[in-house]
Amino acid sequence: MPHLTESVTWQALKTNVASLPHMREMFASDANRFENMHLKSCGLMLDYSKNRVNSETLSLLFKLAEEADLTNKISAMFNGEIINNTEQRAVLHSALRSQAHQNIQAEGQNIVPEVQQTLAKMAGFVEQVQSGQWTGYTGKAITDIVSIGIGGSFLGPKIVTQALRPYWNKLNCHFVANVDATSICEKLAGLNAETTLFVMSSKSFGTQETLTNTLSAKEWFLNQGATQQDVAKHFVAVTSNVNKATDFGMDANNIFPMWDWVGGRYSLWSAIGLPIALIIGMDNFKQLLSGAFDMDEHFQQAPLEQNMPVIMGMLSVLYSNFHNAQSHVILTYDHYLRGLPAYFQQLDMESNGKSVTLEGSRVDYSTGPVIWGGEGTNGQHAYHQLLHQGTALIPADFIMPLQSHNPLGEHHNQLASNCFGQTQALMQGRTFDEAMAEMNNSALSDDQKQLIAKHKVMEGNKPSNTLLMDKLTPKTLGSLIALYEHRTFVQGIIWQINSFDQWGVELGKVLGNDVLERIGADNDADELDSSSNALINIFRNGKI
Repeated sequence: MPHLTESVTWQALKTNVASLPHMREMFASDANRFENMHLKSCGLMLDYSKNRVNSETLSLLFKLAEEADLTNKISAMFNGEIINNTEQRAVLHSALRSQAHQNIQAEGQNIVPEVQQTLAKMAGFVEQVQSGQWTGYTGKAITDIVSIGIGGSFLGPKIVTQALRPYWNKLNCHFVANVDATSICEKLAGLNAETTLFVMSSKSFGTQETLTNTLSAKEWFLNQGATQQDVAKHFVAVTSNVNKATDFGMDANNIFPMWDWVGGRYSLWSAIGLPIALIIGMDNFKQLLSGAFDMDEHFQQAPLEQNMPVIMGMLSVLYSNFHNAQSHVILTYDHYLRGLPAYFQQLDMESNGKSVTLEGSRVDYSTGPVIWGGEGTNGQHAYHQLLHQGTALIPADFIMPLQSHNPLGEHHNQLASNCFGQTQALMQGRTFDEAMAEMNNSALSDDQKQLIAKHKVMEGNKPSNTLLMDKLTPKTLGSLIALYEHRTFVQGIIWQINSFDQWGVELGKVLGNDVLERIGADNDADELDSSSNALINIFRNGKI
């Protein structure tokens, strides 16, 4: 493929983008715009008609995808080829939601049986805990799960468990990631050691934050009257380092595997999702996997122009590279989905926050926009002001279930009206003449009317996608998360970057460990830069 920005298609897109009319005009001239620009699949409906595109724009975007060999690269990922070229790994999170009859190769063997065995092991463990057969060291049933992890081992399980609150059983779940002692102290303060089960997730069993929190949890547990022998009844692990886990006191039978062909931010479908399964039950966890599997099938089989992840990924490329959009906002019109923007933030920014191509050349185009957001309607009284009248172009995704788990009066109707009203307002805006007309009956002077009208003008033409589902269920949530996983992949293919390593994260870990050693040293820090040395020494003194 020629250099991305020099391709004929790229240049044609620049010309097309510059010639497009306001979206308001495009809707006015095409009564079938929604009909032609919406798509249903896997329990989701995507309305992408409120985007700065016409049929030519979309054709050029799909042509760009074809020139990037996207279809074959999708197949390469699902077939277990080594697409993470810097770590020489396959990328097979999709295998975690595969079906038993499939044959998916990694490192020369079919990995599906091992995945199925792990699911069966999880199912047996979940049944024991939920039924009360699994008891703590005093014979009492488990009432609380404490999940300890960091990054992908923490955020995915936390957000999914939160999103599926209507499906919780009698168990309670608590998540700890931050190494700040306040986090774990606040969680442990209200718990009973006799009825608490800790799930520690760390591939190496040595991740600094996770190990520190787990050791503190063990100390708390022992201080409540338990013994080292009791640890096995209250601590289990998801790890590749069985020896360290058993040295800690865990039973080898209660250690669940992790694999190199799954990155942390893509791992909630594996045993990393054990806290999810414990809280919502194994049947619901399998429904989560089923929804993701359906989206995997759609992503592999649907033509590019009818492919939901492809459409969303290419639109993101359009705004990042042809409209200089530096961020993308996720707006969830469902309280249970309030954590989703943070999850998609990690998924997208850790994957595509890259500045060199697969071959190691510096990119000369934008990659990885800042992902942020929150729940509606709260944001409408805060940052939506920037979306409507700010100088930055910020594409938006609106996500809403049509049915509420908690129907109450007019609440859901009002929620929907706000969601749809915001997308309409972003698209059409308000002209000066419209603002003046709104003040026809005002007692203001003409000069005052004109001044106020100028402040009420909104240029509109602000793009958005709307994603709807009938109801938030484990299956629709699985489809939704897999949709964003594949959307992230599509962007990375176009930008010619590796979406599956995270060297920036690794550097922070290395330097953090180095600083930790210096904080514990006897002599003043003097070997780093002047700022770092000073901060370490001030911290040691305990006052500024």
